[in-house]
Amino acid sequence: MTPRPVTNRAEIPLARRIVVKVGSSSISGANVGQIGPLVDALAAAHGRGSDVILVSSGAIATGIPFLKLDARPTDLATQQAAAAVGQNVLIFRYQESLDRYAIVAAQILLTAGDMENPTHRSNAQRAMERLLGLRILPIVNENDTVATQEIRFGDNDRLAALVSVLVDADVLVLLSDIDALYSRPPLEPGAVKIDTVAFDDDLSGVTFGDVGAAGVGTGGAGTKVAAAKLAAAAGIPTLLASTDRVADALAGQDLGTWFEAAGSLHFTSRPALLSHCPSPTSLKRRARPRFGSQRPPRPRRTLRLVPSRLRSR
Repeated sequence: MTPRPVTNRAEIPLARRIVVKVGSSSISGANVGQIGPLVDALAAAHGRGSDVILVSSGAIATGIPFLKLDARPTDLATQQAAAAVGQNVLIFRYQESLDRYAIVAAQILLTAGDMENPTHRSNAQRAMERLLGLRILPIVNENDTVATQEIRFGDNDRLAALVSVLVDADVLVLLSDIDALYSRPPLEPGAVKIDTVAFDDDLSGVTFGDVGAAGVGTGGAGTKVAAAKLAAAAGIPTLLASTDRVADALAGQDLGTWFEAAGSLHFTSRPALLSHCPSPTSLKRRARPRFGSQRPPRPRRTLRLVPSRLRSR
C-alpha cells in the first residue's frame, strides 16, 4: 500500500498499518466467543493489504478458570501464574481462529523496561518489522509473568499506543465494551456521546468512570483517552469503538469516537516520544524520597571463607 496519512474514519481501510487493541473483558469468560468475529475483521483488513498488529489483553483473565479461581487474583505470584497459563491458551485460541484464513500469528511479550531500553526497543521493532514483511500477524501483550508492579505499563491501552509509535502505524483502534467516549459514564443521566476529539482538546468537561463491570481488566475510559492522546502526539489518529463493531470500524464506518492526530506544529517525533515515555509506575519509582542528599547506607555483608579441606565434604 502507498503510505498516506489517515485523517478520518473513512480512510481506515486505506491504512498501510493498523494497530488494534482489545481488552480482557471482550475476549475472555462469557465473551470468549468474540475472538472469532474479531479475527474475521482482522483477517479482512489483512486481506486488503494492510499490516495488522493486535495488542491483546486477557492472559490473566483467561488463566483464572484453569487455576480454578473464582476471581482475579490480588497477589503478584498468582497473577503471574495465571498469566503463564492464560497466555498459552489465548494464543492457541487466536491461532485456531486465524487458521480459517491461513494467517499465522506471532506472539510478542513486552515489559515497560523493554520500551525504555533503546536496545530492547530496537530489537522488538526489528522483529515486528520482519514479521510484518513476512505477512505474519503479531499479537502483542504485556509480559505479565515477569512484570511486577514497579515495571508495568499500567494498562494495555498505553502499551497499544507505544506499539503504534514503535511500528509507525497509520491508525490505532482501541476496542472497548462501550461504543464511544461520553461526557460522563454512559449509564448516568445526561451522558452525551463525543464524536470527535481535537488534538488540543483537554476534555476538561468529561467525567471518567472506573474499570468495566467484568472486573478482569485494568483500564477504563481514562486510560483509553490517555493512550489516544499519546498516539496523537506522534501523529497517529485513534478510533475508540466497541468490540462487537470492530468489523465496521475497520471498514471505515462512522462510529465511535475519533481522536485527531497532532498537526505539524504540535507533532512530537516518535523516537523522542518513546525515549521519554517511561511507565507511570517507573516514574513513581524514580521519584522515591531520598534520605538527605544520599541514599541510606547499605548493611555490610560479612564474607565467610570455607577452609579448602572442607569444600569437598
